[in-house]
Amino acid sequence: MNIYGYVRVSSLDQNESRQLSVMDKLGVPKKNIFIEKQSGKDFNRPNYLKMVRKLRVGDLLYILSIDRLGRNYEEIQNQWRILTKEIGIDICVIDMPLLDTRYGKDLIGTFISDIILQILSFVAQTEREKIKERQAQGIAVAKFNGVVFGRPKTCMPENFSELVTKWQNRDISTKEILKTLHISESTFYRKRKELNK
Repeated sequence: MNIYGYVRVSSLDQNESRQLSVMDKLGVPKKNIFIEKQSGKDFNRPNYLKMVRKLRVGDLLYILSIDRLGRNYEEIQNQWRILTKEIGIDICVIDMPLLDTRYGKDLIGTFISDIILQILSFVAQTEREKIKERQAQGIAVAKFNGVVFGRPKTCMPENFSELVTKWQNRDISTKEILKTLHISESTFYRKRKELNK
């Protein structure tokens, strides 16, 4: 039997150290800990899929909480079934002792864990939807208050059309015009195209 740990945070700037600390205390070998810095909206995650390919009957998988596994109600249910029934591993959700498939394998135990799994999967997806809603509201408020998203607009000097004409007549090179304007080649061609319109 091998012991594995799955650690997931939603973005690159989030820290996985708390989850790793718990895995370390449980004695999960470092080589068997799979870390993902990706959204839990689906299971198309490279390290998750890599881990699933390694799992064998009787292995044990630790995850800190059900929302670390994922945040999509139906997909959590489906993955749980694949892991526990098709592959035949045990899963221990650390912060929810009732979701530990090593125990309560009788009908009542299975029934209780199924209900808890459904409730927690629902909560995980609901929280994801609330996060998206709060982000959308935050963006709308910021836009209303004049915050501009994306790269700042590149403004060309008044003599831009003259410089373009010189460039077209081969009086100055591409390198020289880029240096003069302090822009990239792709920006130059985009601005030239806009000028021609």
